[in-house]
Amino acid sequence: MSDPTAWDPPERPLARPWRGEPDRTGTVAVVGMGKIGLPLAAQYADAGWHVIGVDVVPAVVEGLNAGRVHFDEEPGLRERIVAAHAAGRFEATLAHAEAARRADVVVMIVPLMLSDEQEPDYRMIDPASESVGPGLRPGSLVIYETTLPVGDTRRRFGPLLERVSGLPLGDPEAGFLLAFSPERVYTGRVFRDLATYPKLVGGVDEASAARAEAFYRSVLRAEVWRLSSAEAAEFAKLAETTYRDVNIALANEFARYAERMGVDIAEVISGANSQPFSHIHQPGIGVGGHCIPVYPHFLISRAPELQIPELARRVNDGQVGHAVQELQRELGSLEGVPVLVLGLTYRENVKELAYSRAIPLIERLRFHGAEVWAYDPLMSAEEVERLGVRVWHWGEASPAQAIVVQTGAAEFRALDHAAFPGLRVVYDGRNTLRDVVRPEGVRYIGVGRGDGARAGRRLATAGRGAGQ
Repeated sequence: MSDPTAWDPPERPLARPWRGEPDRTGTVAVVGMGKIGLPLAAQYADAGWHVIGVDVVPAVVEGLNAGRVHFDEEPGLRERIVAAHAAGRFEATLAHAEAARRADVVVMIVPLMLSDEQEPDYRMIDPASESVGPGLRPGSLVIYETTLPVGDTRRRFGPLLERVSGLPLGDPEAGFLLAFSPERVYTGRVFRDLATYPKLVGGVDEASAARAEAFYRSVLRAEVWRLSSAEAAEFAKLAETTYRDVNIALANEFARYAERMGVDIAEVISGANSQPFSHIHQPGIGVGGHCIPVYPHFLISRAPELQIPELARRVNDGQVGHAVQELQRELGSLEGVPVLVLGLTYRENVKELAYSRAIPLIERLRFHGAEVWAYDPLMSAEEVERLGVRVWHWGEASPAQAIVVQTGAAEFRALDHAAFPGLRVVYDGRNTLRDVVRPEGVRYIGVGRGDGARAGRRLATAGRGAGQ
């Protein structure tokens, strides 16, 4: 099978300025050199564009200008940046306005996260937009790829950019153009996703949409779908991520019922999904990362009448408490009990703690008095210690009586149980160790993996409750 990421676009001369010509390339400034922004920059440089990477961290900019990347999770990224740097098609800067002044297209990929009140937190993306604005010139195109609440491109960032640039929005000759195109990629496979998923584009007006569509057709091999408006494109991204959160919540509720009834949820889901209209996701200890736990709140904050997304968030966040309750059912009090947490990042193979369920898991275990140890193959001992837990080193003897698997790292399947002479229970929050042989007497609890003893306890509890 051919590599979907392999792409050899024709050589095209650099236009100054670029105004959407399909037989020319231009200059693009990518604002935000993180785990999505830097691969986007590499993709655009591969397509023959001159790319200016913009960031606020001097060490990141210095490294990129020397041809070095600052994270390793993305296959092929280092090689692409080195090649682009050597070809003179990539540079990095701290100067937002100057980058925008030199660019035909500005792509904004600065994080928008949540405040403590679960509202959109604009403390990074607002200043980045204000810093870019003074550099816009007549004919500039600004595209937001950062996932936004519906309406933000037009109603928040349009007026902001008009104010700081002094240019009118929507005039392709005297003003600037503005569009939204959501990033739809997965860390660890960004280039494959860019090559295969349709690219959604929506503008605040016809001229903006047409220019943005022309840009993406110039830099991507995948299909480009122009939607009717920026709002439609914003909503599409929130709809797809919220769908996944709701689906996972349903799987988690199914899993709890499977545990009570002594049924293996993996078998149930496999059977149900053999019908082509069923697409049930997999249950787990919770949902982490920058996307799925965050973006449903962008809908909820603007449309509180939506009930299902809010319920799904509660269900998925509640999986950590469910895991701790399972340990308590098996061990009784957790006071003084040594517990080892395997996997601290929000998912395996990605060194990122954003909304990782390991954080509330550790907090809940410590609240109940457990002595918490932890290990993650992507994190140093110092990084683990900063989470307030004891460091366990792979292979060393451990006093742990319980192990909680929080990510599905393949390494965990090779765990040497001889290092845990006092081990009593393994709670597998990702169902990745279900086929691993364990010593006799070590209880295995998977998410939604019911068995007779477990089901019996649940049914007996349910019966007592029903008779009271």
